[in-house]
Amino acid sequence: MTDENVKVVRDFLAALEELDLETAGELLGPGVLYQNVPLPPARGKAATLKTLRLMLRYGTGFEARIHEISADGDTVLTVRTDVLESGRWRAEFWVCGTFRVRGGKIVLWRDYFDWGALLLASLRGLVGMLRPRRAGRTARA
Repeated sequence: MTDENVKVVRDFLAALEELDLETAGELLGPGVLYQNVPLPPARGKAATLKTLRLMLRYGTGFEARIHEISADGDTVLTVRTDVLESGRWRAEFWVCGTFRVRGGKIVLWRDYFDWGALLLASLRGLVGMLRPRRAGRTARA
């Protein structure tokens, strides 16, 4: 069962990387709780998808580089680097995620990260926007 739960989380993060909220939503339970600690949680599938749609309104790309993933029963823990993109702005920062999977659906998704590291990554992203593009480098699709 733990391997199946890990697969659900991997598939969910992969759907987010593709900006495919329909597929991601299919992997969420109806009463899912989603939280970026210490912000208030989104409660329920509709609220979680609303939050994700809001992020997509401003973002043009997302990547979840999983460094470690493990499961114990219905709990799946991830250590990853998340990459947020909006046009030429790009921020990479460390995230630990806790997922709880029941019946093949995510019922809890709670991410923890250092807000200072996110701020620094955001500032680096702004500086990167000011740099001229190098020849041969194309924007990520």
